[in-house]
Amino acid sequence: MRIVMLSDVYFPRVNGVSTSIETFRRCLAALGAHVQLVAPAYDDAPAGSAADIIRLPSRRIPFDPEDRLMSWRAALALTPELARDKPDLIHIQTPFVAHHAGVALARRLRIPAVATYHTLFEEYLHHYIPFLPRTWLQGLARHHSRRQCEALEGVVVPSVAMAERLRQYGVQAPLEILPTGIPTAHFAQGDRARFRAQHGLAPARPVALYVGRVAHEKNIGFLLHALQHARQRLPELCLVITGEGPARPDLERQARTLGLCDNVRFLGYLDRRQALPDAYAGADLFVFASRTETQGLVLLEAMAAGLPVLALAVMGTRDILAPERGCRIGPEEPGAFGAAMAELLATPERLQSLARAAQEYATCWSDSAMAERLLAFYTRIQSAWLSPR
Repeated sequence: MRIVMLSDVYFPRVNGVSTSIETFRRCLAALGAHVQLVAPAYDDAPAGSAADIIRLPSRRIPFDPEDRLMSWRAALALTPELARDKPDLIHIQTPFVAHHAGVALARRLRIPAVATYHTLFEEYLHHYIPFLPRTWLQGLARHHSRRQCEALEGVVVPSVAMAERLRQYGVQAPLEILPTGIPTAHFAQGDRARFRAQHGLAPARPVALYVGRVAHEKNIGFLLHALQHARQRLPELCLVITGEGPARPDLERQARTLGLCDNVRFLGYLDRRQALPDAYAGADLFVFASRTETQGLVLLEAMAAGLPVLALAVMGTRDILAPERGCRIGPEEPGAFGAAMAELLATPERLQSLARAAQEYATCWSDSAMAERLLAFYTRIQSAWLSPR
């Protein structure tokens, strides 16, 4: 099968969508599928074609230095090139230029179009457009999402909670609940001693870890307040925050205000090949408080590394946390969350038991298994498209 994927974001832009695309591209190729990706050009990835990736000219977005707006005209101009390869299906990964261009290309090529609904925009927009009423922004996001989904032959959603939300919007298109899998073996190869030595963390110091975008919707401020409570029982506790994003200056100020400078480390972006697995290996507990995740891949990465998880079970994280294997569902109040954090970290034998369960549970979410399910979904969509109407 030949698939064309379109996305408004991809590496070197680091986020969950980029990770999901790369994971599925690699695993689909191993299953014999050919995947061609259309994505924006960046400074470190200029326009052009290489290794089944077409980089389109793009321009910077005001007030958003991380992202690019790729050319609509350049996307549509790909029609003859794509037609020569005779693709079977278009898979859209983001709802901006990629969505509109993807639908237009699918109609020109007379093939079905599906999309993955990665982001719950009604929970995000107010962080970036604070001068408009939140209820108005939520209504706009719901209307826009419904219209986009109804223009497709199928929609992939990474969690039950996301499927429920889209049905509430009135989406009637076929929905496939299909999370992104993870390369479990890769995250089990971290070096604890190396990570601690590199960052000046004593071997016995208790360390909690956050991995993800440092953005307001990730609710990292909640973790800082929880840390303030946990420190009362474990004065040496250190919260390591990895990743980059627009909320970092505010969070650094919050840490200073709360008197946590000696208990918080902001490490920035960590390379996924070695530094990130080392971080998982170097920590004692993974903590996560986002209330807007459509899946929460980092929870699975931590578990694959044998790192127990304490997190809020809201939206997409609920699917991962519900069995409570290798994890604990955290209370939704910072003081109680901090108490749970301190209790776990002060009980090494309990952490070891959770670590073993986490690693075993993570194998149920492998990347190869999820890619097989995605390929089967493609086949069903294509068969329905080709069937006489």
